[in-house]
Amino acid sequence: MAIISRPNEPFIPEQITVHLGEPDAPAENITVSFPDYIKNVASSEIYPTWPESAIRANIYAQITFALNRIYTEWYRSRGYDFDITNSTKYDQSFVPNREVFENITQIVDEIFNSYIARQGNIEPIFSAYCDGRETTCEGLSQWGTVPLAQQGMTPYEILQNYYGDDINIIRDVPVNANFESYPLYPLRLGSFGQDVSIIQNELNRISQNYPSIPKIVNDQPGVFGAETEAAVKQFQRIFNLTVDGIVGSSTWYKIKYIYNAVKGLGELVSEGVFPEEIESPFQVAWQEGDSGIWVELIQYYIRALGCYYPDIPVININGIFDAETAQAVMALQKHFNIFVDGVVGIETWSILDKEYRNIQNNLPADCFENTTVYPGYILSKGMGDKNVTLMQTYLQRISEAYPEIPRVEVTGIFDDQTDAAVRAFQEKFVGTVTGLIGPPSWNEISRIYESLTAGAPAPVAPAVPEAPATPEAPATPEAPATPEAPAG
Repeated sequence: MAIISRPNEPFIPEQITVHLGEPDAPAENITVSFPDYIKNVASSEIYPTWPESAIRANIYAQITFALNRIYTEWYRSRGYDFDITNSTKYDQSFVPNREVFENITQIVDEIFNSYIARQGNIEPIFSAYCDGRETTCEGLSQWGTVPLAQQGMTPYEILQNYYGDDINIIRDVPVNANFESYPLYPLRLGSFGQDVSIIQNELNRISQNYPSIPKIVNDQPGVFGAETEAAVKQFQRIFNLTVDGIVGSSTWYKIKYIYNAVKGLGELVSEGVFPEEIESPFQVAWQEGDSGIWVELIQYYIRALGCYYPDIPVININGIFDAETAQAVMALQKHFNIFVDGVVGIETWSILDKEYRNIQNNLPADCFENTTVYPGYILSKGMGDKNVTLMQTYLQRISEAYPEIPRVEVTGIFDDQTDAAVRAFQEKFVGTVTGLIGPPSWNEISRIYESLTAGAPAPVAPAVPEAPATPEAPATPEAPATPEAPAG
């Protein structure tokens, strides 16, 4: 099974799709395994009789060049349906069905899961190179590597000669299925997860070059709040996209394209991507043994689908990804005909999100203890809609029974008063203080409100452990203005 990588973390693709011609030429696309692709490129561009150090240096450059195209989604962010071309005007040579050399095959099998990166950065550099005879460039000279190898230089020293002393060779990189980065479903107000963190970080960087895009400062990292929506809308205005505040496929890839351009990720000298830029409070996937509020949210969705589909078990919501939860996840995966592994990854989560929205108004009345159904998105500070109004109404009534919870005015806007009331409520009844209204807080607010309005005695708050403070959003590092991305 493939190793799971973070969405914006480099990986070695299992396969790569090559366009047999220039980008806009009406040519065939073929998909081959990544090692086979590199063996073909190396056999097409260098000689097997060269010194081994020269061969290895060239192959490192060829691997890194291809990975840069994939990491930046250089072609896919421009609307193409391939990863790279075989035109040496734009990319590197690939000759379908050509014979590959034995010594090159052995070297590629050994080092195909390695690439060149700048020290302190994570992305594969744009490892430009040329033959050094008919054409010259700022990057590696293929023929120039031969005398350097004959002088006794190692592959790393040869690469330093061309790309600078500040490079590392990153080894043992995870191999993963090559997938488009778009997260399978639109991101919108109330969405959460690593994909939201990525968009927030990229929009904040883009705003340095396009200052009219507001900075995302107060939205919690990974939670699509009002500030994130405002930044998305302004980005859409600037780049002539539909201004709806929703990150669908077109907006996602336009953000990628502009982000790559302002950082120069497709150039030999680039700003680079730092590890902290892809950090997120969210995991890539959840599996048995995990615990916490986000597991509780996942269990909520699974229970809802279990109430609707007879072949999916109805589980308890306890915040612990236990064996019962894992079995329910596998039943869900079997029901929707996706890979059955009991892990809630990107594909499984996208089904939970989409299917819950489809069935939320048709759930059996006894599915949850409260009757007010969670709307399917997280409410956070700055938002304003009918569900914020509803929660303010409920909290206002609850504060009459529990004076330690501040009274709120029903304004329809998730303001500072609402935030304070939500946090006080969570401290008393939920145990994890986030200021967000997801399923755990929604259900508990609704349950207590319904109990109070039914005339029952005020529920006694359970004893809850002291919750850790919610982490602040990481600061976006300052970066110099970067030239526009090259056409190819």
